[in-house]
Amino acid sequence: MNTPPTDVSRVTCVGAGVIGGGWVAHFLARGYDVTAWDPAPDAPEKLRRLVDAAWPALTRMGLAEGASPERLRFAATLEEACAEAQFVQESAPEKLELKRGLLAELDAATPEGVIIASSTSGYPMTDMQTEAAHPERLLVGHPFNPPYLIPLVEVVGGERTDRSAVEWASRFYEAAGKSVITMERELPGFIANRLQEALWREALHMVANGEATVQEIDDSITEGPGLRWAFMGPCLTFALAGGEGGMGHMLDHFGPSLKSPWTRLEAPELDAALRDAMVAGCEEAAAGRSIADLVAERDRGVIDVLRATGRLPGEASA
Repeated sequence: MNTPPTDVSRVTCVGAGVIGGGWVAHFLARGYDVTAWDPAPDAPEKLRRLVDAAWPALTRMGLAEGASPERLRFAATLEEACAEAQFVQESAPEKLELKRGLLAELDAATPEGVIIASSTSGYPMTDMQTEAAHPERLLVGHPFNPPYLIPLVEVVGGERTDRSAVEWASRFYEAAGKSVITMERELPGFIANRLQEALWREALHMVANGEATVQEIDDSITEGPGLRWAFMGPCLTFALAGGEGGMGHMLDHFGPSLKSPWTRLEAPELDAALRDAMVAGCEEAAAGRSIADLVAERDRGVIDVLRATGRLPGEASA
């Protein structure tokens, strides 16, 4: 951690597939020099095509000063790729033994103190850092596809990760234009994957049982709650279902329905501790906004999303 997060200028991306290539495109668009490495013989050509395909969208979003695809270099070896790295993003296939070995190699090849982040979508870093000589600098930086468009990255360390490394990485990702969730503890699948996996599994159950079609399931999200989730997550959205009483009233009124067989997932016990945690969490998330403020924000947001997706005439508001 020799370089301050805001002073990083050179990033190394190991693995140049869909996720790794997406990271490359993102970092290039943010004005970094990027060195990439991937063992596949055709990786350089595929990576160039991916960056070229992403560049028009990145240009529309707005490029950082000096951003250019020409600032990409493909290294011949992993050691060469890491030699001058100020930050390393690993995006190898989701195979635990492969991740363990590769992270150990990256640790050996990367200058002392430089943070190494894994794009894993499910493995805890505790399980991946077992073979590295310096596990304290290894952590998870989990993106969403495509990394150059979706802002979220979930950051969390393993049992042997230094807390200062996690804090450094979170500040770096923020400087690199990402929206960061810094997790306090490891959780298989992290946060967003667990939520979308729950929805996905229920969808598969409904199709398998002939309860709904694929089109009906997709429409139920894009024409329903998905419009709200684009700008206000499920917790604040449900809080508004409680009217002026907010989350507390919503839980008191609808809480018994948790025991209804609406999903194949077992509901947690809605005891006083969980109720209080949800109410307090919503108050914190509201950040001083009243229920009326949130309702107005929700309504504006839904209209903007409908207009932006061509389902209402006119342009989205500023």
